[in-house]
Amino acid sequence: MDLNYMNWLNAADSFIWGPPLLVLLVGTGILLTLRLKMLQVFKLPKALKLIFKAQNAGSGDIDSFKALCTALSATVGTGNIVGVATAIAAGGPGAIFWMWMAAFFGMATKYAEGLLAVKYREVDSKGEIAGGPMFYIKNGMGEKYKWLGTLFALFGVLVAYFGIGTFAQVNSIVEITQMTVGVSPTWTAIILTILVAAITLGGLQSIANAASKIVPAMAVIYFVSTVGVLAYFANQIPMAIETIISNAFTGTAAAGGFAGAGVMLAMRSGIARGVFSNESGLGSAPIVAAAAKTKWPAEQGLISMTGTFIDTIIICTLTGLTIVVSGEWLKGLNGAALTNAAFQDAFPAVGGYMLMVGLVLFAFTTILGWNYYGERCMIYLCGTKGILPYRIIFIALVASGAFLKLEAIWVLADIVNGLMAIPNLIALLALSGVVVRETEKYFDHLKTGKDYEEYEDLDPSLASAKAQPEVEE
Repeated sequence: MDLNYMNWLNAADSFIWGPPLLVLLVGTGILLTLRLKMLQVFKLPKALKLIFKAQNAGSGDIDSFKALCTALSATVGTGNIVGVATAIAAGGPGAIFWMWMAAFFGMATKYAEGLLAVKYREVDSKGEIAGGPMFYIKNGMGEKYKWLGTLFALFGVLVAYFGIGTFAQVNSIVEITQMTVGVSPTWTAIILTILVAAITLGGLQSIANAASKIVPAMAVIYFVSTVGVLAYFANQIPMAIETIISNAFTGTAAAGGFAGAGVMLAMRSGIARGVFSNESGLGSAPIVAAAAKTKWPAEQGLISMTGTFIDTIIICTLTGLTIVVSGEWLKGLNGAALTNAAFQDAFPAVGGYMLMVGLVLFAFTTILGWNYYGERCMIYLCGTKGILPYRIIFIALVASGAFLKLEAIWVLADIVNGLMAIPNLIALLALSGVVVRETEKYFDHLKTGKDYEEYEDLDPSLASAKAQPEVEE
C-alpha cells in the first residue's frame, strides 16, 4: 500500500514538474530579464544598498528591511541545506549549475513579484495590508480573472499546510537534532510547537520582529561555518566548480554509491530544488513584500530581488560546494545526513553541531514566514474570520510533522509548489508591461526627483490600485 502511495505521488510530481512548467518558470524569468534589460545584473548594487537605506516612506505595516527578513525567513530554510543535498543526490553536481541558472532568471521574476505586490495591494477589514499574487491578479488583470487568484490562494494554503511551511521543515529539524544530539522526535515536536504557537499567534508584527533578529544572525553563522569547511578543502574547490559545470551538460556517471544521472535529471532536480529554496515564481514572497512601507513599487521589487541572490547565489552555492568538495555525495547519502557528513569531514568534533544550529534556525524561521503567507491566502479565501482556525490547524500540523517520512514529504512539497506557481506565472506574464512602466518611473524619479503621483496620468492601470478596496469579512 505504501509503495502504491509513493508511486502515485511520484507520478503526480513528474507530471506537474514536467517540461511545460519548467519552460513556463524559466521562460518567465528570461522574458522579464530581457524586458527589464538585465536589471538583476546592472541594478543589483542599488538593490543591495536599499536593504538598509530604503526610504520607508508611504503606507505599509512594516519597514522594508523587516519585510525582506520575513521573506528570507521563509525562503532561507531546509531547501538551502537539505534541498541542495537531495538535488545533488538525485541529479549529481550538475544540479547546482541549474540552480544558478534558475536563480539568475528568478531574480527578475522576484523583482516583478515584489513590484506588483506593492502596486496592487489592499487594506483588509482590520486595517492591515493585504497583497500578493491573488491581489495583483484581481486588481491588475481584472475581476474576470479573480478565479485564478482564488486558485493561487487555495494552493498557497496547501503549501503552508503540507509543503514548505510545515512538514519539510519539521522533519529536517527532527532528523538533525536526533542525529546530532539524540533528542527524541516527541520532545522536538513539543518544543517546536510551543515556540511556533507563541510567535505566530501574535501575527505579522511578532513574526517580523523575530525574523529581523534571527535571520541576519543565522545567515552569518551558516556563512562562517560553510566557509570554514571550504577553507579546509580549499585545494578541491577548482575541481568542484569544473565538475559542477561539466556535469550540467554531460550528466554524472555512476560512481561509489551514486547511481548516476543524466542531464535532464540534473536540470529538473536543480530547477525544482532551486525554486523550493528561493521561491522565485512561486508567488510567496510578494505576500509579505506588499506590507512594506513604501510608495514606490519598484523600490520594494529591488529589495525583494536580493532575497533570491542571498538565498541561492550565496547560501545554496556554499552548501553545494561543501558537499562536492568533500566527496560525500559519492557515498549514497541523502538529505541532512549528506550535508552533515561533509561538515564532519572538515570538523569531526563540532561539524555536526555547526550544521545543526544552522539547519534548526533556517527551518524554524521558514515555519514562521510560511505561517504568515498561508494566513494571508486564507484571509483572501474566507475573510479575517478564517485567521484563528487557520492558525490552530497550522500549529497542529507542525506538531504532527515530526513523525512523517522524508521521501513522501519532499515529493508532496514539490507537487503543491508547482500548483502554486502556475497562476502566479500567468499573472507575471500578463502584467509584464506594468512591471516595465513602474521600473521606468522609479529610475526617472531618481534622476528628476518627481513624486509618484506625478506619473499617474501615464499609467491607466493605477486606477484599480488607487481605489484600495477592502477585503471582505
